[in-house]
Amino acid sequence: MIYNKIVLAGGNGYLGGLLAKHFSGLASEVIILSRKEKAQNGNVRTILWDGKTEGIWTEAIDSADLLVNLCGKNVNCRYTKQNQQEIVDSRVIPTRLLTTVIQTLLNPPKLWINITSATIYRHAEDRPQDEYTGEIGYGFSIDVCKAWESCFFETETPATRKIALRMGIVFGRSDGAFPRLLNLVKFGLGGKQGDGNQFVNWVHEQDAIHSIQWLLENEAISGVVNCTSPAAVTNNTLMKTIRKTYGIPFGLSTPAWLLSIGAAIIGTETELILKSRWVKPAVLLENGFEFQYAKIEDAVHDIVSLRI
Repeated sequence: MIYNKIVLAGGNGYLGGLLAKHFSGLASEVIILSRKEKAQNGNVRTILWDGKTEGIWTEAIDSADLLVNLCGKNVNCRYTKQNQQEIVDSRVIPTRLLTTVIQTLLNPPKLWINITSATIYRHAEDRPQDEYTGEIGYGFSIDVCKAWESCFFETETPATRKIALRMGIVFGRSDGAFPRLLNLVKFGLGGKQGDGNQFVNWVHEQDAIHSIQWLLENEAISGVVNCTSPAAVTNNTLMKTIRKTYGIPFGLSTPAWLLSIGAAIIGTETELILKSRWVKPAVLLENGFEFQYAKIEDAVHDIVSLRI
């Protein structure tokens, strides 16, 4: 085995499951910190925690090669006052708790990656936003990201390297955004959303996973890192690509006003669809990370071909 121990805090979701499967063949053990019990699967086991208080789980992160924090309430909801508070607390409280525990350990994790969000940048249709010259936006979702990263970096952990991985929208085969977009295409609703000019900062699930392992190996990198494909596309191009790959020649478009009504009905916010997220992974690129699926055509073909 290459690694001793990998710990995934809040790792029972989509991305956590992918990481657990990936690292199970590379590490002696993979530990998931979760609020729900789950039977052990090979060398992947779950330890209960509430994300708020210390407990026996603290022993699990001692001597870990990698700690990945994936905690956070799903933002696919209406931004009511209660939901807003839960979205913030579900990110900041576990991050602060992990900081406190790490400071007490004799052998703290070598690397701690907080999966944050590339949505921290402003609405951008003019130029890509990278880690050096990108401009922070405004609004609730950006405030969440700022509070999250501020909490993460406010305390030094000399023995633990830290990376805030600003993740784009992960496109994959079994869950996340892509299956929902594909369903729209299947039912003839796969046209552009809004004017279609907004950029989508996507990343294929395999590139998301391999970038995390790559960051573990590249010890000189720390701080903020964008994890998105180097080739962002507009919403219009994305939907055209999915239609073409799946073999559906047409798709009804959805104007912004109709999206607003639909979002209210299903309990979400139009910002998740209409904000233009044009993000560039400058740190990964300049340090030699190679994307397996850099182009949207290759990513969509890979995903769709395995779902048909």
